Amino acid sequence: MGEVDIILIIKMIIIGLVQGFTEPIPVSSSGHVMIASEILGLGEQGFTFAILTNTASLFAILLIYRKDIVRLAVNSILYLKTKKSSYKDDYRFVFVIIIGTIPAGVLGVLLSDYIAESVSMTTIAVMLFVTGIALWLIRNIKGNKGEGDIKIKDAFLVGLGQAVALTPGISRSGATIISSIAVGMKQDTALRFSFMLYIPISLGGVILGFSDFLNEPNKAELAIPYLAAFIATLLMTYFAMKWFMGIMKNGKLVYFTYYCFFVGVLLLIFF
Repeated sequence: MGEVDIILIIKMIIIGLVQGFTEPIPVSSSGHVMIASEILGLGEQGFTFAILTNTASLFAILLIYRKDIVRLAVNSILYLKTKKSSYKDDYRFVFVIIIGTIPAGVLGVLLSDYIAESVSMTTIAVMLFVTGIALWLIRNIKGNKGEGDIKIKDAFLVGLGQAVALTPGISRSGATIISSIAVGMKQDTALRFSFMLYIPISLGGVILGFSDFLNEPNKAELAIPYLAAFIATLLMTYFAMKWFMGIMKNGKLVYFTYYCFFVGVLLLIFF
């Protein structure tokens, strides 16, 4: 393998690590991938690469929440069959996840062409400032709603937050976690609800974009770099998510406010 190929693989691994680290946390993974690509001289990675890395992040999240997913699915089916109250909270949680998925699902289909467009570094900087301000505003909110207490209205409002995150540069996890805390959810519930909403949206994006991936003209020559990026993203998303769960448990979301402001200022200065 030539030197250029090795360098490309290293760069793709770096991009994968950036995607994996920033996917779970409220700082916009798509924005950070664009920043890293610009610094590394890779240019815009394109829709196929985004599908690949998003799939890797999805696998990591599914792995982390596998027990919750199985429990929710089994207990929801049991509730529909038996109507036993012991299964009701899990059934309601699945129901509000479906409600919360609707806004982004509908807008994602309608605005797919716009969403695919690239954005400027200035736009990413502004969106980071917006995210930072929102994180600052909810920093002291202590919600008391658990999974069984989420109302349809709450789920829809959080779903609208996820729909807003379709705008390039806005963090999906940030928008949904901020919205969840704003409507009164406990931080652990907000985190779980955010990533339960992520799963169907991400899965839908993978399915809709699979044909584009298959039609990628350079699949053969990019197979090894893409595989390296996929593995890097998968592993980093897993460990970043575990780390972020600890951050949420300790109520330290405000740290990401400072980070968003810091990176936003750097982008305005240097780009």
